Amino acid sequence: MTVWIVFHVGIGLFFSAFMLGLTAVQARYTAFSPKSSEEFSSASRSVKPGLIASGIVSAWTWAATLLQSSAVAYKYGISGPWWYGAGATIQVLLFAMLAAKLKMNAPYAHTWLEIIGVRWGKTAHLIFMFFGLATNIIVSSMLILGGSATVTDLTGMSTIAACFLIPLGVVIYVVVGGMRSTLLCDYTHTTVLFAIIFVFIFTVYATSPKIGSPARMHELLTAAAESASVSGNAHGSYVTMRSKNGLIFGVINIIGNFATVFQDQAYWQRAIASRPATTVKAYLLGGLAWFAIPFTFATTLGLSAVALRGDPDMKVLSPDDVSAGLPASAAASALLGQSGAAAILVVLFLAVTSATSAELIAVSSLLTYDVYKKYFNPKATETQLLNMGHYMVAFYGLVMALAGLIFFYIGISMGWLYTFMGVILGSGVVPIALCITWNKANKWGCIAGSVIGFGCGLIAWLVTTSALNGSVINVTTSGGDLEMLAGNLASIGVGGIISVVTSYIWPEDFDFELTRAINRPGSSAETKPAVVNNEPEDEKKERSSEEESESTSPPATSTEQEELNPIALQKAFNFAAWSSLSLLLIMIIIIPLPLFFAQTVYGVRGLEAWVVIGIIWCFVSAFTVVLYPLWESREALTQISKGIIKDIFTKGGGKYVAPTASAA
Repeated sequence: MTVWIVFHVGIGLFFSAFMLGLTAVQARYTAFSPKSSEEFSSASRSVKPGLIASGIVSAWTWAATLLQSSAVAYKYGISGPWWYGAGATIQVLLFAMLAAKLKMNAPYAHTWLEIIGVRWGKTAHLIFMFFGLATNIIVSSMLILGGSATVTDLTGMSTIAACFLIPLGVVIYVVVGGMRSTLLCDYTHTTVLFAIIFVFIFTVYATSPKIGSPARMHELLTAAAESASVSGNAHGSYVTMRSKNGLIFGVINIIGNFATVFQDQAYWQRAIASRPATTVKAYLLGGLAWFAIPFTFATTLGLSAVALRGDPDMKVLSPDDVSAGLPASAAASALLGQSGAAAILVVLFLAVTSATSAELIAVSSLLTYDVYKKYFNPKATETQLLNMGHYMVAFYGLVMALAGLIFFYIGISMGWLYTFMGVILGSGVVPIALCITWNKANKWGCIAGSVIGFGCGLIAWLVTTSALNGSVINVTTSGGDLEMLAGNLASIGVGGIISVVTSYIWPEDFDFELTRAINRPGSSAETKPAVVNNEPEDEKKERSSEEESESTSPPATSTEQEELNPIALQKAFNFAAWSSLSLLLIMIIIIPLPLFFAQTVYGVRGLEAWVVIGIIWCFVSAFTVVLYPLWESREALTQISKGIIKDIFTKGGGKYVAPTASAA
């Protein structure tokens, strides 16, 4: 165990040192310095689409992406990877619309809660802060739970040690480098992640003596279904999309992930950090590229865990092991021995730490701008904001470790938490989307929708649990598919219906100029226009006094001003709407539902086609988020290379010097 602790700490410190080196190179040879609060929290809003797409892929690749997707493949067969991948891709695609509206309606905001506070006031700000921070805590806990469970299972390391060691190295480089360091870390981790996924793909479907081909996989899956058929699947088979429990999981997955995308500052932060002209492109590319990871990984290792049942090298998995997400690690160890276990540890470490870095910088921004600056120090200086951002990163790193540990000791697994998250978070999805996109959204209707939906979600979940389990309510009974489905549907449904209906009956007429003025360069609270709605005058005055502070944003460049052209941003929004909604229909309805109702059990050729599509998608995704960012950053890489060469031959001559303005 000591060896594995040293290994874990060593790889964490290696990546920390590597990212610190990249941050030092950035500060010396480019115009971007992490000593600026704007650069620390939002990367100066200048990041190109390829790197943002890579960051989205990395931030959305949780421990659950690899572990839970393989677990549902183990339980439901080939439908599991599809419903996991598609059910968590459409939210990122749809978020492209919110990203376009963010650039249109609040281009200089630091957080989505700033927009809530300016539009709807203090009460709404505090209520939705609960949803935002609850989202971050749940996501962070899943990262720690999944990572620590796998590390403990493979190495015997203490779960307590794993919970605290996982975020340790990440905190170091996030504190030093901020948002841009996080994105560079995302890119590095995504690159290695795809490389290891390809190793597993070609091992399972080409070289392994245990499986070695799709035909052999089909043979083993057929034998596994004959010995223990899958309840709710057509003919009990693993190679069919006709899976009732798989479909139920798909609905739960869709609802829960709407909550964790729309309310997670990590996704808003990437939209904030991106260049306005390419925000939509980044989210569409990132969403489509991400789909390949859970779909292909689970189709590889999740199905392998089923196929290798009875193999002497394959661990026997209990229901608790499956809920903890262990099928992938068990299959990797059976296929490749110690090297497979090490590869899983590395890929899991990369997934957990990259998503952890996203959560750290996200919560740091919320606590800095929406707690410290808004309620404690409205006149905070640049230095105070930067220092607070550093402190909050370290603070939340400790909170993450403690939250994961608490859930572990009360018996909550990553799988349970994954299906539960929509129950308490779903009610805030529609109100938040309406706030940023629709000027008619009713303030009190949306607040009521989020609160009442929250209560209804909990009630529906508990009542269904009691009704289906003889009034027995505990961790085991409450984690069933139907119980979680009821809570998820009630939460998002009630919250959405109340928000939309009240907004149609009592529409407001909000002027988004107020939110466009948030942190606008050269503006102050006194220059902001008055809101045009039916908000009480005393609340307007209260909110105005809370917002008084000088802008900390740097002057907007001419390029940035051009990219914030309302006509161009409206076109980007229209494109995002058509493309994301079309992809939603394709991935959630047009492809899976006909296959579900057909009740087809696929033969060898069908499984081969399924596997080949996954491999091709994986290659295209790797090109999009690994090679494309290098191409679009070629000028910056050339600039850095020239600076390093100058430093080698002319000591100190390579440091970046900002161009001076010349007289006309």
